Amino acid sequence: MKHVRSIDELGVDGIVRVLKVAEHMAEVNRRPVPKVPALVGKTVVSLFFEDSTRTRISFETAARRLSADTMTFSVSTSSVNKGESLRDTVETVSAMGVAAFVVRHKSSGVPWQMENWTDASIVNAGDGWHQHPTQALLDCHSITGAFGIEPAPQCLRGLAITIVGDVRHSRVARSDIEAFTALGATVRLVGPRTLMPPDASPWGVEITDDLDSVIGDSDVLYMLRMQRERMNEALVPHLGEYSTRFGLDAVRAARMKDGAVVMHPGPMNRGVEMMIDPSELPRSLVTNQVASGVSVRMAVLFDVLGGQEVAS
Repeated sequence: MKHVRSIDELGVDGIVRVLKVAEHMAEVNRRPVPKVPALVGKTVVSLFFEDSTRTRISFETAARRLSADTMTFSVSTSSVNKGESLRDTVETVSAMGVAAFVVRHKSSGVPWQMENWTDASIVNAGDGWHQHPTQALLDCHSITGAFGIEPAPQCLRGLAITIVGDVRHSRVARSDIEAFTALGATVRLVGPRTLMPPDASPWGVEITDDLDSVIGDSDVLYMLRMQRERMNEALVPHLGEYSTRFGLDAVRAARMKDGAVVMHPGPMNRGVEMMIDPSELPRSLVTNQVASGVSVRMAVLFDVLGGQEVAS
């Protein structure tokens, strides 16, 4: 594919293809020198208009391990502060000979707008509340690895995945729901009604505000971060009350199904959605998600840029 901007754009075949390539990339990352010449001569630009640590560093690490050249666009020191438009920025950087843009922006739809201003591939690293496809792909990779599942259409059939928290403002949740259901999983959303989307019926998911009623039969418990920076109104009466009803503490963790895993996209609000250190949970995938992120983003860049043989 030329672009990776949404899970829907990838489709089931694209999801499975990336997950399979990611397994090869994970093997590369286990080597003493985790680097291959797959993207020699290609330049990947990180174009982040929102703060990021994990995603930006993950993409830059992925590009370097494929031997691509990297450029990082820093908004705080750029001509954006002089009034340069997004279009001017993209066209200027693109003229330097760029193979791919990895873009994060607070406005939904920006990765699709950019297609009109560059011939480079575009990878969406998060656009507003809309999509974060590589996070969903790395989450799928973490789950298949944890349960010993071979990537394939409907490979998550039989798994019950419970997503807890601020779904309304979460691009991660939207992408995860699409990816998990496309691979056959049963998805449930848990949280206060004020943090649920106005209409989730097209997603085909169950919604409840009672975490305790579903935690015991969930194979995957996915805790979302409260997106307080995207809220412009008081949607929960008090964070303490939210934590009491929807936070993961030691008591709830003890009631989880044998073999169930806990996930969180980060950064974590300790004491809000997580009252227990994930490292204390024997089946926590939180650090695994970070490692999966590098392998999956290597697979995405390899896929969109037509990389050469990985085994080289």
